[in-house]
Amino acid sequence: MTVGSQVKSCYASIKNVEATLNLLTNKAQDYQAKDSFDKAQQIITEVKDDMEKQVIQLTKEEPQYK
Repeated sequence: MTVGSQVKSCYASIKNVEATLNLLTNKAQDYQAKDSFDKAQQIITEVKDDMEKQVIQLTKEEPQYK
């Protein structure tokens, strides 16, 4: 597996985690749990945004990873 494939796989996994946390936030009944899921989702969203930049940069620098 190439570096580009690994980065893209990691990015896809992070997107899945973000979606799962969103579902958990919406389904949580307890305010404290809802708040915890929301905070975790915010952190994951930041990580996802950074990973997306890395995927774009990697694609620009290494055309074979497209």
